[in-house]
Amino acid sequence: MRPMLFIRRWLLRIVLAVAALLVLWIAAYSLINPPTTPYIMSEGLRLGGVTREWKPIEKIAPVMARAVVAAEDADFCLHWGLDLDAIVEAAEDGNRGGSTISQQVVKNAFLWHGRSYPRKGLEALMTPVMELFWSKRRILEVYMNIAEFDEGVFGVEAAALHYFQVSSSELTRLQASRLAAILPAPKSRSASRPTDFVRARTRSILSGEATIKADGRAACFES
Repeated sequence: MRPMLFIRRWLLRIVLAVAALLVLWIAAYSLINPPTTPYIMSEGLRLGGVTREWKPIEKIAPVMARAVVAAEDADFCLHWGLDLDAIVEAAEDGNRGGSTISQQVVKNAFLWHGRSYPRKGLEALMTPVMELFWSKRRILEVYMNIAEFDEGVFGVEAAALHYFQVSSSELTRLQASRLAAILPAPKSRSASRPTDFVRARTRSILSGEATIKADGRAACFES
């Protein structure tokens, strides 16, 4: 066998093996709660520990899920993981991201942070696979439990206790919208010391949360 043909065959086998492992990893998390993420681990090492407590979605105030969707991805129930219209608009705008909640889950649960074409490429490939194995409700549950809400504070349960001294099951509409308003920049925004920008964003999320509840765009994760 020619050396180059041998190398190509082994490279193909390696690529297929890695792809199969990624699919198995994604499928496993449809049932198993992620014990940690690459970013949480790196922040834990940097800070000497993080605050995080997993909370099942049924024990989180329903308004929190609607607020997150209203803030980050109002058409969450309408797309298959990639919102092509939002991506095009973001590319044209140049000042905002076009990532859906599903893409953010893939980035946070499986990949690394930072802007790079390899990461964005993997994210784009893995997101439809995750949508194939996970329900929308599961995607939102994982998102709310691994999102960062302050330096070293991950997940809505830890965030609710950190900012408001209540459990995530007891969050009010205003508190939930305030937490959603600090996404996706929790290190420069605060839910307990809101700037005028965060207050304005909170008001917008309050309105958006009511809208998606009324028009059916919350049905995929509340049913």
